[in-house]
Amino acid sequence: MTTPAATAPSQSDQQIPDASAELARLGAYLLPGRVRDPRPAIAQARTAEDLGLGSVWISERWGTKDLGVLAGAVGQATERVRIAAGITQFLVRNPAVLASMAMTLQGLTGGRFVLGFGRSVPALYRALGLPPVTNQIMIDYAGMARRLFRGEKVSYDGPAGTFPALRMADLPDAPPPPMLLAAIGPKTLALAGAHFDGALLHPFLTPEAVGRAAALVRAGAEEAGRDPASVRVWATVVTASGLPPEEEAAVVGGRAVTYFQIPGFGEQLAEANGWDTALLAPLRAHPQLAGIKGAADSVRTRDQLTEAATALPPEWLEAASAVGEPAYCADRLRAYRAAGADELLLHGSTPDQLGPVVTAVRGG
Repeated sequence: MTTPAATAPSQSDQQIPDASAELARLGAYLLPGRVRDPRPAIAQARTAEDLGLGSVWISERWGTKDLGVLAGAVGQATERVRIAAGITQFLVRNPAVLASMAMTLQGLTGGRFVLGFGRSVPALYRALGLPPVTNQIMIDYAGMARRLFRGEKVSYDGPAGTFPALRMADLPDAPPPPMLLAAIGPKTLALAGAHFDGALLHPFLTPEAVGRAAALVRAGAEEAGRDPASVRVWATVVTASGLPPEEEAAVVGGRAVTYFQIPGFGEQLAEANGWDTALLAPLRAHPQLAGIKGAADSVRTRDQLTEAATALPPEWLEAASAVGEPAYCADRLRAYRAAGADELLLHGSTPDQLGPVVTAVRGG
């Protein structure tokens, strides 16, 4: 199935009128990490909008962070900020159900929804009774979604499933949402450039790694006959400034553990930065992590993850985040933009913790 080229919204279309262009290119996660109460997302989203940020992001976790519910609530509590899925998975929703949710959100928010996907890990799909997601499944699923967004009838029988006759009879007067693909490896980055409206880069990449990734995305777009400038590149930067030491350790180190401890995934992330993967062994041998093969934050507390982070090389965390005084963090964010990122997604800190950094970016 061929996916038609689509142009992501221009920055001028999305810019917040009373904020600088650079602030409009910043986004922040709502409810980062594990939570038991989704309600603080509403106040966090309002704070992000008041700060002048251009987007807020929802990392879907079933149970407390359902994408459709949270995005709908945030959409009614805000007026300008874009609301992005960062991320949901392929195949977990029937394509028509996904398209219905996305277009309803577009109608509710006046076209402010952004739909981000990730490949995730095979264990997730095995647990759900679904096949592992291949490149062709990602291409086909995105293609079906786009056709449904346009009101077309979809008949499909292929690796993504069998769907005899999908269609949405009623559509809001709103544009289809941009679709992003979270990517680390070269093939997935090129696929994002060829078939999606943007690429969402992983946390804990250095500016240099972001530059290499952005080049691969744009090369993939060009090879597919698309305008490379039409594909947006979001770099995710773990950011912490002005926090108590224990909070900073949790925001940065604890978050890093959840990525680097996963076998295979940690290696991929380290290799993208040009780091020695042998240095992952002490982390995985840490008493808090020994024997864990999946995501550690599903079975360990924040304090336990922070303790385990002491096994990571400190220079890794420093090189691949923005931590410290607000002015220093602002300079780090500028380095990521200069490396090739169109927009930045600030991770770890909640919007109410980002005020000093935003002020520094603004030049205050």
